[in-house]
Amino acid sequence: MKVEMSIREHIEELRVRVLRVALSIIIITVFAMTFDLRPVEVEGVPLVYPYPDPIHNISARLTFYMQDTLLPDGVELIQTAPGQAFFAQVYVSALIGLTASIPVIVREIAAFISPAISPRTKIGLLNVFLPAMGLFVTGIAFAYLLVIPYALDFLYQYGEALNVATFLTINDFISFVMQFFLGFGIAFQLPILMYGVSLTNLVSPRFWRDNLRYAAIILVVFGAIITPDGSGVTMWFVAGPMIGLYLAGMVAIERRAASKTNT
Repeated sequence: MKVEMSIREHIEELRVRVLRVALSIIIITVFAMTFDLRPVEVEGVPLVYPYPDPIHNISARLTFYMQDTLLPDGVELIQTAPGQAFFAQVYVSALIGLTASIPVIVREIAAFISPAISPRTKIGLLNVFLPAMGLFVTGIAFAYLLVIPYALDFLYQYGEALNVATFLTINDFISFVMQFFLGFGIAFQLPILMYGVSLTNLVSPRFWRDNLRYAAIILVVFGAIITPDGSGVTMWFVAGPMIGLYLAGMVAIERRAASKTNT
């Protein structure tokens, strides 16, 4: 027999689950700031083990890797005030903590809302949350591999044109990179947002196809607004994937509507 919980009990349960998520992020963040991963071989198999090293830690390695792979030639990172490098590592560690805690976040959200939904809808939750995780990581990878290198190279071409030395503070670099990571990770949730809106029955499945042209225009304008140049190339780095994601969401919604009609 199902026992209904009071509002106070719901709030308490929410508090506990938010605390679990926060603890997961904090623990992984602290771990990334205080431990390094050292290589070791066990019976010829290459492995890594955690080794306490607050200076040369996991976030420092990741920061160095991003510096090596993302910065254009001739651009150097500098520290202009005490603590900039430290706080840059805090930001990187927090990103590691957030990304690595996505399974915990998904589990706690699903566990919190599962008592209020049917068993069939619980299965549907996995069909939403798991793609959300994949799309978030895909958005970060897309920004890292394509968007950030092109944007940095384009912006610093102006410095080369004026023949000036180019330096970038570590805080500005990490903030720039993290804004792209989070921005694209969230932007890639567009199909999930569309799917969620359709589940509420506020719009019909046909709505997304009927407004495809308007959506494409809005996404192109959005891409033009947030990109730095007028060549149109960077704009399509944003608008192109967003239109593709819109189409993917539209197809998923139509397939779900068709399956419900057939059953």
